[in-house]
Amino acid sequence: MTTATVKDLYPTRGATEVTVPRQDPVLWGSPGTPGPIAAGDLQAFERDGFLSVDQLIGSDEVEIYRQELDRLVTDPAIRFDERSIVEPKSQEIRSVFEVHRISEVFARLVRDERVVGRARQILGSDVYVHQSRINVKPGFGASGFYWHSDFETWHAEDGLPNMRTVSVSIALTENHDTNGGLMIMPGSHRTFLGCAGETPRDNYKKSLQMQDAGTPSDAALTELAGEHGIKLFTGRPGSATWFDCNCMHGSGDNITPFPRSNVFIVFNSVENTAVEPFAAPVRRPEFIGARDFTPVR
Repeated sequence: MTTATVKDLYPTRGATEVTVPRQDPVLWGSPGTPGPIAAGDLQAFERDGFLSVDQLIGSDEVEIYRQELDRLVTDPAIRFDERSIVEPKSQEIRSVFEVHRISEVFARLVRDERVVGRARQILGSDVYVHQSRINVKPGFGASGFYWHSDFETWHAEDGLPNMRTVSVSIALTENHDTNGGLMIMPGSHRTFLGCAGETPRDNYKKSLQMQDAGTPSDAALTELAGEHGIKLFTGRPGSATWFDCNCMHGSGDNITPFPRSNVFIVFNSVENTAVEPFAAPVRRPEFIGARDFTPVR
């Protein structure tokens, strides 16, 4: 399938910045779709674009995943794998992608019903992993992620046609209000912001260290923040934040001594599989944007 057979509902990376009202549902399942999310929490997710879970996994499980994260980021073979992204200045590992394939420990987390069950409930179908990674923010200068909509990138560079994708960020360390936590503009998921400027070839090599193409203008961000406000997420290890693919979000640098590490999983509906990129010359590598659409079982 190519983009010639799929209508582009969300134009982006053109000559000018554009805004388009969301064309897709936020919740794809029926009201009675079974799953771990209570009806009131589903309504809040539909309204705000996110849902926080105070303790998705227990402290004993957190320790297992944190040990596995430490093992991966200290493994020389992983460090020199193309799936590892390093900080430009410190040369410390920033992210490791496709962790559900590298590690059976994280593969089990993906299959955990507390995790995948919520994704199925929100998206109303079986799901596959579009992307997984561990984000490592050691103290004393780990850089943040600038404001962006994930869907804008996944649509432009990976070819996801519709907003039928949900992410979960699970804290493996304490998420303070000072160590570079996730920020989301509540309600921003209802407006698509198409960014200006063409996508460079192999843009991912730069964007995974520092976002450039796909970055909203200051004026657009000011307007969105003025309308929706900004929510900062904190939480203990084991807490989680689920958020819609089109939420405007970002995180600041971590200049504290306290590390912030999370595992990040992106679930996409098997009914929304990737086609060709809508606004990029080539696809990104499969470890960033999956082309294996096998449902999670």
